[in-house]
Amino acid sequence: MAVDGATRREITVAVAQFGIGQAPGTMMTLALGSCLGIVLYDPATRIGALAHAMHPRRARVKNNANRAKFVDSVLPILLDGMARRGARRERVVAKIFGGARMFESYAGSAGVMQIGDENVAAAREELASMGIPIVAECVGGKSGRTIVLDLSNGFVAVRDVESSEAVY
Repeated sequence: MAVDGATRREITVAVAQFGIGQAPGTMMTLALGSCLGIVLYDPATRIGALAHAMHPRRARVKNNANRAKFVDSVLPILLDGMARRGARRERVVAKIFGGARMFESYAGSAGVMQIGDENVAAAREELASMGIPIVAECVGGKSGRTIVLDLSNGFVAVRDVESSEAVY
């Protein structure tokens, strides 16, 4: 599911959604735990995209109609949407956030408890295959994050549950 960034200056992207926007304005997603926040940005046009992906690979999930839910299937959608607005793929850079281990007591177990690690690995692999460099990341750990993308400069403010904040 997409959020239209053409008319709004503050875009909020929910779980399993994405948004595309252009400066001026901001894009935000809340509560990134094991989910992955993927930011793509073209600094020349100041066009950005933000996805809140839940799972690494679409083919591994039975209920997979919503392509925004998956790292591997949302990335082409973001790039295509940015290009339609004037972004150039060769200028696009990526930043990734989230991918936490929300249930640390189960860190050694296989399966869903490791979904954060799998989301991060899938993003790194897919972005590398597309030739999109990851220029910043704040991934892993065991707490949730909120991120805000400033479309005027591509900076991403990250706030964790303890209210510490950093800018990437």
